[in-house]
Amino acid sequence: MVGQRTLNPFILVRIQTRQLFYGMTGVRRRNFCYNTAMKRIYLTSSVHLVAMRIAKDFNLTKANKLVFITTATEDKKRPSPNWIDEDRSALMKAGFDVFGYTITGKTEKQIREDLENVNFIYVEGGNTFLLLERAQQTNFISIIRKLVLEEEKVYIGTSAGSIIASPDIYPTYILDNAEIASNLKGYKGFNLVDFIIFPHWGSNKFSELYLNKRLDHAYSGDSEIILLRDNQYVEVKDEWYRIVSV
Repeated sequence: MVGQRTLNPFILVRIQTRQLFYGMTGVRRRNFCYNTAMKRIYLTSSVHLVAMRIAKDFNLTKANKLVFITTATEDKKRPSPNWIDEDRSALMKAGFDVFGYTITGKTEKQIREDLENVNFIYVEGGNTFLLLERAQQTNFISIIRKLVLEEEKVYIGTSAGSIIASPDIYPTYILDNAEIASNLKGYKGFNLVDFIIFPHWGSNKFSELYLNKRLDHAYSGDSEIILLRDNQYVEVKDEWYRIVSV
């Protein structure tokens, strides 16, 4: 992989065939441009910290309808997290016209009709494996790929919503409770990008999971990993991406 230009120094660590990118800024060209449509993707750790900056890339006075998909938060054994309201409020304050949505229990036809007129598709954090299970049950993977890669809807993910944009979510197995998704059929993600986000890097809450468990689990894989802090996001436009710090 060749960097087009570098704005600031970055650290590159190779672990066998896996690559970890931490604290990198600048633009890097990729080979995942799937067609001639304009692809716009924003992958965040905590969207409420970066929503205002993302909004600056768009004229929201013309097109600002955003579907706020909360399916990953539907773990009945966990109380409703307060960061859902923080994320929703931040997106609204940034200028997005937000409406809540879940793909759970919907047919493929319903989802396609419900999302036909949105400009932005936001996928909230939570349990990545639960989200993937529901996506498999509703054929949402096919839907989201068509909406983003062909119809030029803008994809915004946070935490689990960023992880699932990858080709394969298995490297994150240790972080989330995969047992909640008892009907999960494999670990293939949305495949919107050819890397995987490890969100909340540097957060005290996640330090034990990363340093004692998660990196050990990811050690033998072959995907590229981006370690993303809460004040950072990955912007993808067509065949390039960059990491932005706010």
